[in-house]
Amino acid sequence: MAYIIDGITVHRAERGPETSNSTSANLPWMTLNLLEAALRRLAPEDLELALKHKLVPVAWVANRTFYAAAASCAFIKAETEGLRIVARVEPHVYRRAVRRMLGDRLVLQARHRLHQRAPAFSNKTGATPFQMLLVALVIAFMFMSVFALPAPAFAATIGLAASAFFLSLVSVRILCLMASDARKRAVAPIPDDLLPDYSVLVPLFRETRVLDQLTDALNALDYPAGKLDIKLVLEESDIPMQRAVAALQLPDHFDIIVVPSGSPQTKPRALNYALSFARGDLVTIFDAEDIPDPSQLKQAAGAFYGSPPEVACLQAELAFFNSNQSWISRQFAAEYASLFRVILPGLAREGLPLPLGGTSNHFRRDALERSGAWDPFNVTEDADLGIRLARLGYRCGTLRSVTLEEANIRPRSWTKQRSRWLKGFLLTWLVHMRDPISTYRDLGLAGIWSFTAMTLGVFLSALFYPLFLGRAIIDAVSSNPPEHVLTVTNFLSGFGLLLFLSGYAVACIVALHGLKGTHVRGQLFVLATMPVYWIMLMPAAWLALFDCLYQPFHWRKTDHGIVKLKNTKPQDRKRRWPTWRRTPISTQDQAAPRR
Repeated sequence: MAYIIDGITVHRAERGPETSNSTSANLPWMTLNLLEAALRRLAPEDLELALKHKLVPVAWVANRTFYAAAASCAFIKAETEGLRIVARVEPHVYRRAVRRMLGDRLVLQARHRLHQRAPAFSNKTGATPFQMLLVALVIAFMFMSVFALPAPAFAATIGLAASAFFLSLVSVRILCLMASDARKRAVAPIPDDLLPDYSVLVPLFRETRVLDQLTDALNALDYPAGKLDIKLVLEESDIPMQRAVAALQLPDHFDIIVVPSGSPQTKPRALNYALSFARGDLVTIFDAEDIPDPSQLKQAAGAFYGSPPEVACLQAELAFFNSNQSWISRQFAAEYASLFRVILPGLAREGLPLPLGGTSNHFRRDALERSGAWDPFNVTEDADLGIRLARLGYRCGTLRSVTLEEANIRPRSWTKQRSRWLKGFLLTWLVHMRDPISTYRDLGLAGIWSFTAMTLGVFLSALFYPLFLGRAIIDAVSSNPPEHVLTVTNFLSGFGLLLFLSGYAVACIVALHGLKGTHVRGQLFVLATMPVYWIMLMPAAWLALFDCLYQPFHWRKTDHGIVKLKNTKPQDRKRRWPTWRRTPISTQDQAAPRR
């Protein structure tokens, strides 16, 4: 069966309950004009039913309300609630009517909800003037210390900076390494009839190259189709992506959400808009290139079932299916293994705030909405949301289930991606430190310490580590102190070198611990060249600083589809590490401005 959506033919694999229900098969089809009129007079209390379950009230007789149904989930909901359906709506008619009648209101809500509910948590207004002045002074001082201060003063600066930031990162890694060694109990499976409805939000922007791989991965999810709600979230301006999705034969539990154009055109804004249509009690996000473990949703549902209500989010592990493709991909794999297999589980076990990853984080729907959902003005909406949940009294945990991603292997694209992350870390720290006293009350001293180390500490380390290291080496080579004389400069330089070596050693231990059991080759070489990888972060950090000052909401798009899986069968992915192949990048995708 084919439908026409704004001039684009859409093929559906199945019609839904009306094909098997003799009563619903005889219902009349509702026209676009009639549906728009029904949506125009929609009462606020009926909005959730119309958006999440696609049941639109169209007529009233005495105290009885009659509905039009636009999807199979609508018939299921009506049967469960004892509602009477008197008309059917073609999917393309429903989408067009909702976009015309409710689109502007929903997109404004997606943009402003967090700022209206809790402006202190929103990045819409940016940093305060005092914060910007403080950051400018710190950066100017550290920059001057590298190029203008004499050796003794520079050595003192290195000692101070290393103590404040580098030592914090080292201590966080040590804490997480110790905490992550504890064995995590297995998640007990729950029967299918007790599984909750699960919404999967998949934001897509100029991702045509990975669309087939993505739909294969989503179709492989082991979850009852009647309780699965997959939303492919597209941008109104992205016509090629809409055409590519329209050409697919999608099962009935897939749905297409088109986000009206607007600013900022970011992933969190698209997610906020799609959340209004999601019907699941649990919600997760997958990116375009993701290949999640087919059992991940069941594992997350089981973990939530056995957890207290304050556990609002579970972060699954992220890894790469092309980790052995290049030196950059191996370094990327080591970094992700450290973060998702050691640091985040360690922070969760210690009850510290988690800077979440941008995908495969699973939420309780009610907690997500109460926290204001995602900040559309933050380019690391994931890390920001993890800190905000902690400040609101929720806890985040980790899930031992893996989602495979595509490692960014091209230096230019890698730099753009890292600059967006580093900019988001800085913005997140600035947002939550507008009122340090309030943040201290919410997180405590340990929470502020770990949060600062994982955001501002990472940013400043990437910004100045290569400059400090280079100046220290130059001073060490050019200095000629008297024999057997320990000067203050020598002591401070030695202290800085000791911190660097200890930090490097701890980073290697954490990476080895995280890489244990993976298929990343040449691990010793990866660890030996890790400082070179850290030096590569400096251009991305300075680009992030530029963006933070001049275009804080700009989303630097990451290229996907450079590498694709050869084996796409789910059972093959479970048996062995996937292989990869290169695919060309189209001119159109190279020009993508965001996400």
